[in-house]
Order: sequence, then structure tokens, then C-alpha cells
Amino acid sequence: MPQSRRQAAPAKPPKKIRLRRGFVISMFTDRLKNYIKSVDWFLLVPVFIIVLAGIVTMGSFSANDGSNSTLSTDVFFNRQLIWLLVSVCVFFIASFIDWSFLKNTTVIVILFSLSVLVLLLLFAYGSVVNGARSWFNFGAFSFQPTDFAKLAVILILSKYFSRRHIEIANVRHILVSAFYVSIVFFLIILQPDLGSAVIISLLWLGMVLVSGISKKHLVAVVLIAVLFFGGLWSFAFKPYQKERIKTFISPLTDIRGSGYNAYQSMIAVGSGGFLGKGVGYGTQSRLRFLPEYRTDFIFAAFAEEWGFVGVMLLFILYGLMFWRVLKISFRGGSNFEMLFGLGLAMFFLSHVGINVGMNIGLLPVTGVTLPFMSYGGSHLLAEFLGLGMLAGMSRYFRAVHKGTASNEMVGV
Repeated sequence: MPQSRRQAAPAKPPKKIRLRRGFVISMFTDRLKNYIKSVDWFLLVPVFIIVLAGIVTMGSFSANDGSNSTLSTDVFFNRQLIWLLVSVCVFFIASFIDWSFLKNTTVIVILFSLSVLVLLLLFAYGSVVNGARSWFNFGAFSFQPTDFAKLAVILILSKYFSRRHIEIANVRHILVSAFYVSIVFFLIILQPDLGSAVIISLLWLGMVLVSGISKKHLVAVVLIAVLFFGGLWSFAFKPYQKERIKTFISPLTDIRGSGYNAYQSMIAVGSGGFLGKGVGYGTQSRLRFLPEYRTDFIFAAFAEEWGFVGVMLLFILYGLMFWRVLKISFRGGSNFEMLFGLGLAMFFLSHVGINVGMNIGLLPVTGVTLPFMSYGGSHLLAEFLGLGMLAGMSRYFRAVHKGTASNEMVGV
């Protein structure tokens, strides 16, 4: 009997399993807490508020979109929520990746070549939207590769200038970098997409300036740009693009034709007053006087609803985002990370500046989206991808690559 009682005694393994399970859960929660602490919330919180402002503006109008169909704005609202979810996931995935492999010249060239190839495919398989062959149409959704081409331009310029900033006074490096950018520029201008082409030019000019161009070469670049614009005006610009620029010079000359969009946008911004008309009460958007209020003119729709106070709060949020991107850039472990962050800041700044400028009549209407606010999945995905790459660089260069920073900073 004593022997059988010993055999029937309960075994200990279940207690060990509970300990292991508790250890795994504890380890998982600790890692999750550490990751949450490592996320740059000073960067993400302003961005999320800007996205929320865009979605609220987009969803505040429920009438027809003005087309022959009865497509409700709820469809655009729901699609934007889906794109936001995908983009946020892309951001967190990108922030986990060590992007130091991008310093490899072969990788950069492959990525840049792929972006050029995709832009070339647009001319064979792209769909025409608003007069520009800038989209791939896959039925349920569309894709605009131009936004990702802008990231490719930032990457290749960051790589090129990261080892040559000491020799930037040599005009050869300016010409080589201009050659890379001109490939993308001409493929975009031929779509034609004037707004994105201007952004590409500003990215190159900004990154050349921060890399240390001499005053003599800067004057030469300005003169070449003037001559280049004259050539584009004579041989590349479409008639409607010329009309937009003429309307910008004298916006009230044709308010029923080429100046209609800019005129209605200025009315919407001005009618918002100090406190705005309230969410859903913007008459310019609700009554469809304001065109493209979900995309190009979402700033005017927002300003009409929220007024001067809302616009100032929006500018503060963008300012916080710019400040954080620049701060991360200046902490970069090498020239490459620093230049990528500065290029990303120029990307956002040029988009915001041009979009707001055309909404208030200071710049011609060029079809440039407002970052994180305008409707569209392609630009939202590219913007969150860029921020995620910057966050990933910030996560890894301090821990792993700081030892190589001294060589990078002297151009070795």
C-alpha cells in the first residue's frame, strides 16, 4: 500500500508549466512596454491629430460627390480609415528595421532604378485622372507611384552627398546629382504632373543647399532654373498649366474659368472667420462650390469649418512635426541619416507650403496634397513609411553605428 500511494501521488510538471507560461507573458509585456517607451510619441501625436483633422473634415459632408453616381462621402471616409490603419502598421514595421543597409550603393541604385521603371510603366499601363497619367488602377483601389519616387530621390541624394559634402564645391557633384533628379523630374512632367515635378526640384535644391553649395554655384543654379522654366513654358507645359500660372498672376481675370478653383478656395478660407462655421457647416464644400475639397483643397474646407483658430492650431501641429523630424536628423549617427531626415523635412515642408499657398491664392493651383490630411492612400502610405524609416534609423544608429560616425563625418 505505501508503494501504491507513492505511485498515485500528484506530479509536479503542471506547476512548472504555469511558471513557464507566466514567464513568457511577463517577458512579452516587458518587451511591449519597452517598445512603447521607445516610440517617438512627440513625433506621432501631432501627426495623428493632423490625420484626425483630415478625416473629420472629410466625413463632415454626406451629400453626393457631384458625379453621376450616388457615391457617398462615407465611402471616402471609410477608405481613408483603412489606408490609415495600413499606413500606421507600415510605420511600426519600418521603425523596427535597421536601415543601415541602404548605405550600400548597390541597394540605393536598385531602389532608384525600380522607381524609375515604375514611372516608365505608367505611360503604358497608367490611368488618366484629371488629365495626368499618374495612377495605376487595380479596380477596387488605385496607386500613385510618384510619392514613393520622391522617397527614392531623397535616398539617392542622401547617399550621394553623405560622402561628398566636403567636395560639394566641385561643380561635378552638383551636375551628377542633378542628372539623377532630372530622370525622375522629366518622367513626372511628361505625365503631366506639374506639382510633383516642382516638389522633386525643391528636394534637390534643398539638399544641395544643406550639403554646402558655394554662392557662385548657387547663382548659377538659379540662372539655369530660370532658363529651364522658360524652356518648359515654351515646349512642355500644357495649355491648362499655363492658364493656371497666368491666373496666379491675376486670379480675378477669369473666375468662371481657369481661376474658378483658386477663387472659390479663397472664399472658403476667408468665410471661416475667426472661429469657423463649425464641423459640417462649411457651405463652400457642402454645396460643392469648392472643388476637390477632399484632396487639393482640404485646407480650405478645414479653414472654413474651423476658422483662424483652427488653422493656427494646425500650423502648430505641423511645426511640432517639423521640429521633431529635424531634431532626429541632427542626432544622426552619420551624414546619411542626417541628410535623409533633412530631405524628409523638405518633402513635408514643400508639400505644406505649396498646398496652403495655392489654397489662399499665393501660389498657382498645381494639385499638391496636404500631408496626412488630404484623401488618398498612396501619399499617406509614403508619408508614414518615410517617418517609419527615420524612426528606425534613430533607433539603431545610436546603438550600433555610432562607431562609424567619425569616419562618415569626415567624408572617408
